[in-house]
Amino acid sequence: MSLQSLALIENWPVPTAAAGVVRADGTVHGTHGPAGHRFPLASVTKPLAAYAVLVAYEEGAVELDEPAGPEGATVRHLLAHTSGLAFDEHRVTAPPGERRLYSNAGFEVLGDHVAKATEMPFTEYARQAVLEPLGMTSTSLEGSPAKDGVSSLSDLLRFAAELQAPRLLDPRTVAEATLTVQFPGTKGVLPGYGHQNPNDWGLGFEIRDSKSPHWTGSSSSPRTFGHFGQAGTFLWVDPDAGLASVALTDRPFGPWAIEAWPVFTDAVLAELRG
Repeated sequence: MSLQSLALIENWPVPTAAAGVVRADGTVHGTHGPAGHRFPLASVTKPLAAYAVLVAYEEGAVELDEPAGPEGATVRHLLAHTSGLAFDEHRVTAPPGERRLYSNAGFEVLGDHVAKATEMPFTEYARQAVLEPLGMTSTSLEGSPAKDGVSSLSDLLRFAAELQAPRLLDPRTVAEATLTVQFPGTKGVLPGYGHQNPNDWGLGFEIRDSKSPHWTGSSSSPRTFGHFGQAGTFLWVDPDAGLASVALTDRPFGPWAIEAWPVFTDAVLAELRG
């Protein structure tokens, strides 16, 4: 099935783009662009890594509130970007739980923590725990669990379906990660969009709530969750609309995306609600 709204990616100033929409029951409503093309994900790597951490939690390898990272921080702090670690350096800049400091370093510490707990390289653990069971054969999480993932539209639509109707995790765990604000009231900077108060986040997933400006649409429900990446990539799930969308490009995030993405999202939601 094709959706007219997905064709908006043709107007994006990018060399290559692919986008799609998937329902909670796994029905792919439409795709546009090369569905099998492998794109660097940048920070859209984080939700995949977070899902692997949550599998480790359910398997009993780690606890969400066990110490991890800087003094006083836990696995939960690292997943929710409140460990106090700096953006790209393994340097503490605030006490745990005080500010939402978006941190690649935090996810790298998390990967090391899970690797130690499971006695398996994090890349391999994520492959066995998430990628293989979901049939995500064109996805790899080599390198940093914060930003070095590579995937395709087809694979990420499988993951977006899983987020809406979990098979690998207890739905309560997924709700905790995607719909429940961790450390409510925490301020912070949403990269590319400036200071947000509050800057709500789940466990590895950003929660939209009332953030403005934002990379989703003006008609996206406050319960929308997901992630975008500096590689010009995003994945959002709107539970109230009962659908998810993925868009992948090979042009870095910038003013073009700030302008184009909300228009795209609003068009997708309008077409499917209509």
